[in-house]
Amino acid sequence: MRIICDFDGTITRQDSTDLVLETLADPEWQVLQAEWVAGRLSGADCMAGQVALIGGSAGDLDAVLDTVELDPGFPAFVDWCERRGLALSIVSDGVDYFITRILARHGLEQLAAVANRLTGEAGNWGLRAPRNGPDCAAGSGVCKCAAAALDAPDDTLVFVGDGRSDFCIAGHADVLFAKGQLAAHADNLERPYLPFDTFDDVRRSLSVLVGDVPVSLRAGATA
Repeated sequence: MRIICDFDGTITRQDSTDLVLETLADPEWQVLQAEWVAGRLSGADCMAGQVALIGGSAGDLDAVLDTVELDPGFPAFVDWCERRGLALSIVSDGVDYFITRILARHGLEQLAAVANRLTGEAGNWGLRAPRNGPDCAAGSGVCKCAAAALDAPDDTLVFVGDGRSDFCIAGHADVLFAKGQLAAHADNLERPYLPFDTFDDVRRSLSVLVGDVPVSLRAGATA
C-alpha cells in the first residue's frame, strides 16, 4: 500500500498559494483564476502567471507562509504511517518552497513532495513545472497521474485530496478519501470514496483496511 496526499486544503487547513496571492499579489491574479475556472487557461499557465504577480520581500513571503496551519490530525497520521512502514508522499500542484517551509515548521521535513518549483527572487518570482506534460488530462503544472507512477506493480494506491487538480488521479485510486470539490466531483460521477474531515478520520479508516476488515465506501451522495 502507498498513500499519496494532496497538500493545499488537504494537509493544510487553507490553500497556501491562495493565501500568498490574496496577501501579496497584484489583484490581476483573480482574473487568471477566473480564466482557469472557465476552462480558458490551463492550470500550469494560470499558476505561472499568478506566481509572477507576487510582490513583497522574501521575508514577507515567509511571514505569510508561517501562518498556515496543518490539519490537526496530520502529524499523528504521519507517525502512524511511519510506524507501520507505509509509504507516504505528497503530490501537489502547489509550490515546492511553500510546502517545504510549512512542513519544516511542523517538523515534517522528511516527507517527500512533488510540486511546482519556485524560481527567481522577490519581485521577480517565477514557476517551473518539472512534472508537466502535453498528455496531462488536467493541464496542471504537476501531472499528478504521472507523478504517482500509476503503472507501479502490485501497489494499492490510496489517495487523499480535496480539489479540482485531484479529479484525474482520483479515478485511478484503489481507495479514495475526498472532501470539498473532490467529494462533490465523486458524488456527481457516483464514484466510491471515503469522506473525511481531518486526517484522524483517514487514519481510523486505514486502520480498518490494514487490519483486513471491510470498510463501506460511500458511492455518490445517497450511499
